Amino acid sequence: MLIKIPSASGCNESDVTPESIYLSRRSLLGASVAGLAVSAMPSWVQAAESSQYAGVETGNAPAWLKGKLQSTQWQAVTVKDEAITPFKDATHYNNFYEFGTDKGDPAQNAGSLQTEPWSVVIDGEVGKPGRYALEDFMKPYQLEERIYRLRCVEAWSMVIPWLGFPISDLLKQVEPTSKAKYIRFETLQDPKTMPGQRSGFALIDWPYVEGLRLDEAMNPLAIMAVGMYGRELPNQNGAPLRLVVPWKYGFKSVKSIVRISLVSEQPKTTWQSIAANEYGFYANVNPTVDHPRWTQAHERRLPSGLFSPNIRQTEMFNGYGEQVSALYTGMDLRKNY
Repeated sequence: MLIKIPSASGCNESDVTPESIYLSRRSLLGASVAGLAVSAMPSWVQAAESSQYAGVETGNAPAWLKGKLQSTQWQAVTVKDEAITPFKDATHYNNFYEFGTDKGDPAQNAGSLQTEPWSVVIDGEVGKPGRYALEDFMKPYQLEERIYRLRCVEAWSMVIPWLGFPISDLLKQVEPTSKAKYIRFETLQDPKTMPGQRSGFALIDWPYVEGLRLDEAMNPLAIMAVGMYGRELPNQNGAPLRLVVPWKYGFKSVKSIVRISLVSEQPKTTWQSIAANEYGFYANVNPTVDHPRWTQAHERRLPSGLFSPNIRQTEMFNGYGEQVSALYTGMDLRKNY
């Protein structure tokens, strides 16, 4: 699909109020994959620490992840004719309110997050509940590199190469019961290492919670990610385990997950609880449904300058409509936003 890039006058920086500025005023908030390519492991990843991406900072991957990198299916999913966002932009322009409300706060403050040891609780309507050390939790899964578009509800976007596995593989392992209709995801709550949780920022009732309908989670595009740019996730990007759902706005992709619950009722999610008229449960990328304070018809692809913004038209379902539109057959997407 061709993407037409409108002139800079089509959307200005001033059109979008950064969420951090809006929240800092403490006002009460009112709420196709373009191409697929499967390839064998290329030469640049013969060593687990190697990367084809320029400017990638050396990480410190745990032993279990280094082992899995050797058998990773690289470039399992790609986007056609779109540049990968530079590593520095992807890791220094983030929303992760547990570490602060400014875009640079997560990179500055997330070093305090302790990701080893890490455990994940699986509970609810499943045949195999339990608390699993992350290295045990990850044992059944082969990693794939998925290069996806990321579209923020604030109208900026990136293209990021994630490392992860389909959520459907997880569901096969935990055996949902017939009562399971939704999945609820929960982020770590630890004020000692997450300064945003002790800052008096009272609009968020920690921990951060997100959710998917079960059939959404079963879609092949939905993944659990443990890495990006050929290495482990940086703390500010949701280490060591996060959700990635590329056809939805970025706030759905919950970070630093510690609990995954299969439930029968639609879970009460964080942003929907704060402002249901702005942030719906589905949060599908939809250029025809504007945010109350800005248009969603256009997006600013990073990197982008203040005086020469990289503006492009937003695609329905972030360009993944061919793969996901059937999930919403018969639904009014203006009401189920």
